[in-house]
Amino acid sequence: MKILIVEDDERVAGALEAYLARSGYATVRAANGAEAMELLGADTEVVLLDLGLPDIDGIDLCRRIRGRSEVPIVIVTARNQVAERIKGLRAGADDFVVKPYDVHELLARIEAVTRRTRPIRVQSDARVTLNDGSVQIDLATRQLLVDGVPIDLTRKEFDIVAVLARYPGVAVPKERLIREVWNTDWRGFGHSLEVHVGAIRKKTGVRGVIETVRGVGYRLARS
Repeated sequence: MKILIVEDDERVAGALEAYLARSGYATVRAANGAEAMELLGADTEVVLLDLGLPDIDGIDLCRRIRGRSEVPIVIVTARNQVAERIKGLRAGADDFVVKPYDVHELLARIEAVTRRTRPIRVQSDARVTLNDGSVQIDLATRQLLVDGVPIDLTRKEFDIVAVLARYPGVAVPKERLIREVWNTDWRGFGHSLEVHVGAIRKKTGVRGVIETVRGVGYRLARS
């Protein structure tokens, strides 16, 4: 696995590179946003992104990376405010780790994020129709269409839709969504789930396409 470390502190980056090398990972390091975009390639499997960069704010860089690639992004930063975490998730990050961190935990996060970003396998002929036919979910091509127009969803956004589509009209518990989409039982991903559901609603522009079932989770509205 090749990991792109975006970190301007040489001491921090050096220690991290050494630990990851001992753990069997290949790494490449960028000290700023421009270098990160140059080094980002098809063989990059994870990006570890610091937010305090000299040439660009890390949140903006996260958006640029996500606009070009679906590579898993783990933000690693000293910023510990909830608002910063929300910004990072909305910018396309898959996880958020606050410095100082335990390197063993960071490695576990890297392993987890690579597992949970694998596409959910579904039956090739599965298709779900909602809202009197105006909304169609094609699980084979991983497309959500509104009035025949494909909606640009991220990988995890569609994975959430895919899980809900298996049970149209049925409330799916948040715990099940987190387990199937993020491959973890850690409830700390509850807020990330809320952010992604909000993004799906905004992108589709269809009122009530994903309904909140208070105290349980979410469900797709029936046709």
